[in-house]
Amino acid sequence: MKRTLIFALALASLVSVPAGSHSKEGAKGRDHHARKILAFQTMYGVDGPFLGDANAIRGVEGDEAPWVIRSARGSLDTTGHLRIQVRGLVFADSPLVDPPELIGRNDEEEFRGLVSCLTEVGDSVETAKVETGGFPATESGDSTIDAHIDLPNPCVAPIVFVLAGSEEKWFSVTGFESEEEEE
Repeated sequence: MKRTLIFALALASLVSVPAGSHSKEGAKGRDHHARKILAFQTMYGVDGPFLGDANAIRGVEGDEAPWVIRSARGSLDTTGHLRIQVRGLVFADSPLVDPPELIGRNDEEEFRGLVSCLTEVGDSVETAKVETGGFPATESGDSTIDAHIDLPNPCVAPIVFVLAGSEEKWFSVTGFESEEEEE
């Protein structure tokens, strides 16, 4: 009985990992325990000063026409599992939408997800961007992006975008705009 207990304690000491220890072995979470980095229940549709390249976010340009989004939610974990569910991501009611028949519709067959992180490169900090392949999108702007991406290590201050399927422009980004009360 004593030998069994000693063997069990010796074995446990070989496989135990101190609480709170961190590994920099890679972005795939080599400890095999996915931990949520980010979870969100809202996104911001591109409009106003975010249109085009004038105010790109971390080098990602907004679409030239404004978009609205009815609802969004998603998450990103340490293994690189990115999930974004968007509903009603469509062109806004704006004179910038041309042709006007596109108002209230999505004209892209696919949406893609993009994660932008700040990461260490030597002694400096750089922006790293990782994107998914395309996922089907309906004319009413519904899509579910569910993919695994290779995150940089470290991935600091992640921002999640929904991109067009056909070009490198964002339609929505993690964030929100409150509804203003009309007087």
